[in-house]
Amino acid sequence: MKKIPMRTCVVTHTKVDKRDLLRIVRTKEGNVLVDITGKLNGKGAYILKDLTVLEKAKKSKALERALGVEISAEVYSEIEKNI
Repeated sequence: MKKIPMRTCVVTHTKVDKRDLLRIVRTKEGNVLVDITGKLNGKGAYILKDLTVLEKAKKSKALERALGVEISAEVYSEIEKNI
């Protein structure tokens, strides 16, 4: 039986199957990108694919703390499109 990769959501702190999460990456240059493939280089943080969790992330700034950089409104709208 094949092992299922588990990751932790930075907002809810629950361990979930990697396929149910969306990866957000901070590159070396400091850019924040949505990683659809899950293979981009850089510091990554995972968030559940749920709009209520995204709203909690905006309010608590959990993604900003996890990545160590300020996230713009354009990045949040791109995350919302991918959810």
